[in-house]
Amino acid sequence: MRTSRSPWQEFFWGLWTVVAAFGCYFSMYAFRKPFTAGSFNEPLLAQMDFKSVLVISQVFGYMLSKFIGIKVIAETPPHRRVLGILILIALAQLSLIGFGLTPRPWNLVFMFFNGLPLGMVFGLVLGCLEGRRSSEALTAGLCASFILAGGVMKSVGTWLLRDRGISEDWMPAAAGGLFTIPLGICLVMLALVPPPSIEDIAARTERSTMSGQDRWAFFSRYAPGLLPIIVFYLLVTILRSLRDDFQPEIWKTLGSTFTSSTFTKSETLVTLGVIAVNGTAVLIRNNRLAFFTALGTCGVGLGLLAGSLIGHHLDLMNDFTFIVLLGLGLYLPYVAFHTTVFERLIAMTRDKGTVGFLMYVVDAIGYLGFVGIVLLKNYISRSTNVVELLIISSWASVVISTIALVISWVYFSKVQPRQSKLTELEVRISS
Repeated sequence: MRTSRSPWQEFFWGLWTVVAAFGCYFSMYAFRKPFTAGSFNEPLLAQMDFKSVLVISQVFGYMLSKFIGIKVIAETPPHRRVLGILILIALAQLSLIGFGLTPRPWNLVFMFFNGLPLGMVFGLVLGCLEGRRSSEALTAGLCASFILAGGVMKSVGTWLLRDRGISEDWMPAAAGGLFTIPLGICLVMLALVPPPSIEDIAARTERSTMSGQDRWAFFSRYAPGLLPIIVFYLLVTILRSLRDDFQPEIWKTLGSTFTSSTFTKSETLVTLGVIAVNGTAVLIRNNRLAFFTALGTCGVGLGLLAGSLIGHHLDLMNDFTFIVLLGLGLYLPYVAFHTTVFERLIAMTRDKGTVGFLMYVVDAIGYLGFVGIVLLKNYISRSTNVVELLIISSWASVVISTIALVISWVYFSKVQPRQSKLTELEVRISS
């Protein structure tokens, strides 16, 4: 039932919601990322190392999940989200147990089945956060989980391998087991989150399930502006995933030593900077202004990305600073899409849509691109190390993404809200 809430109730439930969402998705990463701390460095296929095959296998399952999620996330009703998350993560953990039980290289198939359910978890969690006046702050907290968890779970994996003596094949399942209870607690909290209030709906529009016809109508209506965004997001996702999944190899290639805490330290700094910038969009009440401010944030991220590359080339910074600034440049636009761009696009146009639907459209394409870049690394650029690949890809992305951002900005500057959708209450609150 939609009701009004007092400021104190809003604060309490906002804090409750962000803790629940953060905890759920942070715990989910324990079932996805710790394996990347392993070396898995034996040759497998045409000189491709086993780790690359595992990364491709999991990401391919994750990518396929995003395509499936375009339909599933858009059509899942609110009361089924928490149960859906529980089922998906349970299937992922069973796959990790199968990975430990099965000898190499046949266990690589279980990494595919690990990624297949996990790709839909984010959309189900996000559905509990969108369409609220505090959505940017809530989603920023959710995004903080996957930025921070990427480093923390590598530290957990490294700790299990080096300090606890667990084998590489069983380490992923052991890491997932450590976070089973925290995940359960956070899922219970998420189940108790109330729906958006009537004031939320007035300010941001109501978010309802979308049929196939609804999805096609929304996308086709704004395609000239959405397609450049998809290109931008594709490039950012490729670079983010390359930096994230091959961070141990990046450190080794740079010639820097690292410990289990190095990943946590670098990603903590990136998290603090990105959330501080993107989370403040909640203070902008005007949806149109917030939308274009978010696009501007994407531009700032591209500037930081270029600056980190120049600084590294001229030896103006150490390797740790380079990795952190590179992360800031990539995550600023990446998180802006999650927190603000799509949230305020729907609120600005007053059209029927959900952030989950739009995120899964761009995520599906983004992960498809990452699979391609990993294959290129192994089959086409054998003489190119991972750092050189990262730098070349980053410069290409800066140029192409800047062009895409300008095209999208120009298009959406001409889009006006669908005035017929506004009610008297919506006009009064959103003004």
